[in-house]
This record gives sequence, structure tokens and C-alpha cells, in this order.
Amino acid sequence: MITIVPVYPQLLSIYADRGNVIVLEQRARWREIDVAVHPIAVGDDLDAANADIILIGGGQDRDQALVADELRRQTPALRSAIADGAALLAVCGGFQLLGHRYRGHQGDEMIGTGLVDLETEAGDGRLIGNVLVEATVNGMRHDLVGFENHAGRTTLGSNVAPLGRVIAGGGNNGLDGLEGCLDGRVVGTYIHGPLLPKNPWLADQLLAWALDRHGVTTSLEPLDDRLAHLAAARAADLARR
Repeated sequence: MITIVPVYPQLLSIYADRGNVIVLEQRARWREIDVAVHPIAVGDDLDAANADIILIGGGQDRDQALVADELRRQTPALRSAIADGAALLAVCGGFQLLGHRYRGHQGDEMIGTGLVDLETEAGDGRLIGNVLVEATVNGMRHDLVGFENHAGRTTLGSNVAPLGRVIAGGGNNGLDGLEGCLDGRVVGTYIHGPLLPKNPWLADQLLAWALDRHGVTTSLEPLDDRLAHLAAARAADLARR
């Protein structure tokens, strides 16, 4: 049984992050893999032993501020789950909350979880548009496509790998050519819209990590992803333009 845990989906799902849950759930069921979805609300406690794929979505600045304290309270459980082999996908605002802090224009700070060595500052404008990234996960290169819309400028610590390198788009900060982060099985990214429908290879990687946590190491059965590949190719073409 794979358990998918969306964190505070009522507040952190501004960019259709529910779509990521649906993709993971359906791709597991198509392969006859038992799967359950157990969202946690503000005030709930994360059960580290029963959280195989943890999803932290994006929210408005107000909503991120509302959940920041709660998410920090969950940090010990999150660390425990990650250390035990769970996968974590954090998108946009969730990506920012993986780090130490978000510093606003007025010097105000929103303290993050510190799960990943990264920091974010508010930029002068927003990075908006289609994105194409060359991602490398488990030694394999993939195109990663989607849409970004963020004012934050994120900088990774010196020992943190990016999820990929930007071919088109802004990425983490519009300057260093990097997008997202990849720290073990922790994936952070600014790409949303949602992310996984256009990037089924990444959904399958998360599922493979979840199965591995339960001692299942066989390759996932291929699925008919022709429509997803067409959508990804169209998105890549838009980004290149």
C-alpha cells in the first residue's frame, strides 16, 4: 500500500496541485498498486511511518504565512519520513518553505522548515511563463516542462543539487540557470499548472521511490503516455518560443 499525503491542501493548492495527487493515484491504480490518499489539515499531525509520498503545494503569500508555523511543527516528522525513504514533492510556495526563510521587500521574514539548504528573497518583478528544464534524476536526463509564476528568488546552498538546468524560462532566480532542488528524495520546483500531468516520468519516479520504501524494487509497468508526451512536447515548444 502506497500512501500519498497532501499537506494542507485547503490552503496550498493555488496552482491546481490537486492534479499532482490525481496523477500519482491513477498511475498507481492503472498498475494495480494499492494506493490511499490521506490529506492532512492544519492542526493534524503527520504520521511519518504512513507517508510514502508527501506533497506540499503552492499558496498565496497570506496562506503560506498561515501554514509556515504549522509546517515547522511538522519538521521532525517530515525529517523522519524522509530518512526512512519517503519521497517529498514541494511546488512553488511549498518549495520556498523547504528552505530556511523567505525574506520580503520590507525585511520581513517567513521562517521555513530548513529541510533543504536554500533561501528565498522577494524580487522586483515576477518570473512568469512557460519553462523547459533539462532535469537529471537517478542519473537519467529528462525534459521537465510546465509554467512558472513567482516573485521569489531562490538560491541553493553550495551542497544542494538543482532539479535541473534551465533551457527556457526563469528558474529559481532568473540568474544562475538552475531550477528547483533535488536533495535525496526531496524534490522542489517552481513548475506548476500542475506539474505531473505533463511530466509522467517524474510521477513514476516518486511512485518507484515509494515502492522501494516498502521493499519493492521491480520496474514499473509502462503506461500509454502518448497524450502526455504530446502535451509535454507542446509545452516545450511554447517555452522555446
